[in-house]
Amino acid sequence: MTHHLRVVVADDSVLLREGLVRVLVEAGHEVVGAFGTADELLVEAPKLSPDLAVLDVRMPPTFRDEGVRAAIRLRSEMPGTGILLLSQYVEVAYAQELLGSGSGGVGYLLKDRVASLRDLEDAIDRIAHGGTVLDPEVVTQLLGRRNDPLASLTPREREVLQLMAEGRTNAAIGQQLFIGVGAVEKNVTSIFGKLGLEDSGSDHRRVLAVLAWMQR
Repeated sequence: MTHHLRVVVADDSVLLREGLVRVLVEAGHEVVGAFGTADELLVEAPKLSPDLAVLDVRMPPTFRDEGVRAAIRLRSEMPGTGILLLSQYVEVAYAQELLGSGSGGVGYLLKDRVASLRDLEDAIDRIAHGGTVLDPEVVTQLLGRRNDPLASLTPREREVLQLMAEGRTNAAIGQQLFIGVGAVEKNVTSIFGKLGLEDSGSDHRRVLAVLAWMQR
């Protein structure tokens, strides 16, 4: 478990923002800044040296994609900062740009689908360790940009790919699907073969490979 991360939060909803701050503090992290707009976050973040930024996707003034664009800029200016987008919406175009940037420590979860505080803390922990955490609905919408891109995969391979794209290890996928690690590895090898991708063996690179394939 990762403790004592320096975290900044940006969400235009006061209730959600303060709720996040409380959850993060109770989980052992230090919230060094909480902001109502993405612009405020971008101005203040360099002074605060956060380990992680938690942002809503849609914030003032236009409520379209301010948060995710701010996340991309933040990663450009402060590459070591982890990013967790926590939103009600999937902003596909900018999400692909953020997730395909070539480095880990990124997550995109939908607020309504975070089932428990434990799930949120698990996501933060994986992001802090350089992992990639994607809500299944985010993955579905990213994949949906292509015309039936998974047609050649078996139902089991689709399940494995879904969990793989969420940043799960082979062992975790095996536990989730009640199959052995060897069976997971076999499915992963088959998936990469069918999609024409090289299996790098790295969990985050596997996610990037999926995203790279979607962008072809």
